[in-house]
Amino acid sequence: MGVISYEIEITSSIPPAKMFKAFVLDADNLIPKILPQAIKSVEVIEGDGGPGSVKVITFGEGSQFKSVKQRVDGIDKDNFTYSYSIIEGDALMGILESICYETKIVASPDGGSICKSSSKYHTKGDAQITEEQIKSGKEKASGMFEAVEAYLLANPDAY
Repeated sequence: MGVISYEIEITSSIPPAKMFKAFVLDADNLIPKILPQAIKSVEVIEGDGGPGSVKVITFGEGSQFKSVKQRVDGIDKDNFTYSYSIIEGDALMGILESICYETKIVASPDGGSICKSSSKYHTKGDAQITEEQIKSGKEKASGMFEAVEAYLLANPDAY
């Protein structure tokens, strides 16, 4: 098994606490509302939504994938960190054991926030991930973050 890693940073004018609440803590409700073409629904099938919980994410009409199972690995509401793993589903493309994500939202000097995210693709055997597949994953992550930011800017009283 190999591991392929990448990191991204996305800046926002939204303060960290508000962004974390919307982008992480309420994402299961908010993202299907603002990006139904990307994510149709999120259902917790094991646990209470905290660490160890398992969720089924059903993708929207615009996605190339149908669904995945995601395990919550950790949530730290005080330090605005969240980690989870994709453990099952067609997004693993038959060549991945899992994909692990870690997200931390930190304050930026201008009062906004910076979302620092790292991803680790755990491949089966000597399978390879293409640059195009990694780029696609980065674009989807950035797009979701930017959609949440746009929602919060348009709805300043939310969260």
